[in-house]
Parts: sequence; structure tokens; C-alpha cells
Amino acid sequence: MTGNQRRAVLLSAASALLSGSATGAAAAERTPIRLGVIDLSFHRATAAVVTALLERLGHRVERQFALHEACFDLLRAGAVDMVASAWLNASHGVYRARVEEVVPTRALGLHYQPYAFWGVPDYVPPSVVGSIQDLTLPDVRARMHPVIQGIGPGAGITRFSMKAMEDYGLSKAGYRFQTGSEEDCFTAFERAVAEQQWRVVPLWHPQFLHARHQIRELKDPRQLFGGVDQAVLLAREDRLQDLPDETVQALERMRLSNGIVSALDHAISRGGQTPDEAAAGWMTEHPDRWRQWVGRDRV
Repeated sequence: MTGNQRRAVLLSAASALLSGSATGAAAAERTPIRLGVIDLSFHRATAAVVTALLERLGHRVERQFALHEACFDLLRAGAVDMVASAWLNASHGVYRARVEEVVPTRALGLHYQPYAFWGVPDYVPPSVVGSIQDLTLPDVRARMHPVIQGIGPGAGITRFSMKAMEDYGLSKAGYRFQTGSEEDCFTAFERAVAEQQWRVVPLWHPQFLHARHQIRELKDPRQLFGGVDQAVLLAREDRLQDLPDETVQALERMRLSNGIVSALDHAISRGGQTPDEAAAGWMTEHPDRWRQWVGRDRV
């Protein structure tokens, strides 16, 4: 079976799974749910599962994509009804606070438990580089690539990394942190691995690189990276009031994990699948989990 044929089978199976009582004309009559999606691959993966759940419950979903801070600006302005996924409280708490200056919000479900960190390839000896502060040691600095390639400026990992650069004296030691795209960050790390270079990667869980490489986390004695967050669906309360109770309850029951999202992200970023294809495949393979969210009598 070719890749395209397999995707067609998965999408067909998912369509059959999603067909239910609240579809067709009933769905067409409802106001679409506008879902804000932080425009990174693992957020797109999670949002595809949220979309499938909402469609299963008879809602039409319109997705809007924007980077971190801009996505929460859309929520604040009422241009979207909910955001997938908000990392609370450390990474995106400041953005939620700005939304709540104008409207109350509610956190629904638990998509996964993310956390940010700096890592190095596992071939870098832990006895030599065990923590971020070790990066300033002369022997380590002589071997470590001086550029720490990050992602966009609005990301929590970027804010944490910029503070780490100063608090650990890394800028003075000759390192340089630079922002860029997801692919800039991941390609720099994979190129370093291919060449067996010593290089720091600003990263997080869940993320598809963990499915391909052994990445060792560096200790952060100053605790600058925010700890473990809760990734949730953040919704405007005024919009939730318009939704059926069964929809709100299903969104609250939705549970994924770091491992699930990393696997979905890998299917998208390196497996050639679209987010909806990856979500459809996962749903087809895990019907019991799906039933827990929507209620067994609706599957």
C-alpha cells in the first residue's frame, strides 16, 4: 500500500468514526467554533485532535494560525473562541492575563504536560557537561558550537533562554542565542548530530526530535525554565456559554500525553502527513480513549 493509499484509508476510517447524530444539517446551523492554533507543528497536531472531537459533536471548526503572542491577541479580541494549546502557568500565563483584562477564560482538558529545557546530544559526556553553568568552562566552550539556535521570539522557551544567556554569563563567555523558525532550530541540531558536533538545543517536551534522537537535558540550577506546565484548551467564557453542555464536558475530558503528541508531531514533521491525517490515524488506532471523551453511546 502506498503512502497516499494509507492516508486515504485512515481518513475514511476516521470519517466513519466521527459520523454521529449531531452532523449534517444540525452542524450547518450552528455558529462555527473559531479555534486559534499556535503555528508550530506540535500545536497543529493537538489542534487537529481538538478539531476532530468538535466535529464528532456536530460543530464546524474554523482554524486560524498565528504565533504565540499573536494567537492570544486573537483570543483577547474575540477573533477566535479558544486556543490550542495554552501552556499554563509559566510559559503562556502572561498572555492569558492579558486576555482576562477583557474577558474571563476557562482552561479545559489536559492535552499534555510540557516543559522547556536546554539539551545536548547524548554523546556529549555528562561528566563534562552536566548543567547549563558548565557551558562556561574553558574546555567546554572550546568544543561547543557558539550559536544556540532557538525558535520564534514569543515562545516561552525563547524568553527563558534569553534570561539564561545573561544569568549564566553565556553571552560574556562567547555564546550567542538567535531566534528563527522551528525548522531553523531542528535542522541546526540534526546537522550537529550528523557531524557529531557539541551543540546546545533549546527544546521542550513534547517534540518530534525525541522520537529520533537521544537528547540529554542539562540541569538548570537557577530554575529559569519554568518547570512543568499544563497544556490546555483555553476558551473564552462568553463563548462557552453558547455551547452545549456535552461539548464543554467532552473538551474537559480530553486527555493526551507528551508521548502521543510527540508521535503525532513526528508523523507531521518527518512522516509527510498533514495534522488531520495524523490525528485521524491516531483516532482510528485508539477508539477506547476516544469513547471516554465523547461518551460511549455516541461512538
